[in-house]
Amino acid sequence: MDAGTFVMPRRPLRPAPPPAAPAPALSNTRLAMLILIGTESMLFAGLIGTFLVFRLAAPVWPPAGQARLPLAVTWANTLVLLASALPMTAALRAVRRDDQHALARALVVTALLGTLFLAVQGAEWVRLLHQGLTLASGTYGATFYVLIGCHAAHVLVAVAWLVATVLLAGLGRFTASRHAALEMCGIYWYFVCGLWVILFPLVYLT
Repeated sequence: MDAGTFVMPRRPLRPAPPPAAPAPALSNTRLAMLILIGTESMLFAGLIGTFLVFRLAAPVWPPAGQARLPLAVTWANTLVLLASALPMTAALRAVRRDDQHALARALVVTALLGTLFLAVQGAEWVRLLHQGLTLASGTYGATFYVLIGCHAAHVLVAVAWLVATVLLAGLGRFTASRHAALEMCGIYWYFVCGLWVILFPLVYLT
């Protein structure tokens, strides 16, 4: 027998597993939300630009004989909307520490404040309509209802989203490691609140 008889056959080397793909710097949900907010921002930029064209071209604004916008009530309503950002922030902090009770409570408060904002705004619109300020009242009425109405529609969508998150939170669907939908709702809510900070002084105070 020669030496080669005792040589063990070599096993083929297994290829090393490919390295794990690094986690993306920006998740798909965040990217989708940024695209949505970018699109909405361009929409409102166009509406604001249209408003400014008519506003700067008018010798008197608002035109004589038109109903005046309710400043005192809208100031208070503005505080209501801006205050709603506080419980939303509390909700995001609560979910990160898995405090389900605080999460549900903060989301309910946010949804109630958003609903109150819409209710007060709707009541004021009814009063303005009774005073003769309609979409057919010229550029003043048309630009007011289109610009502020578009924002109100976005707040309505955000409130509906909040109601859905309240229901999901009640079912325990959000945890410290799984709450992307809640974060996207929070980002959208901050967006509609921040947008009002621009629209309120532009439309009501100029």
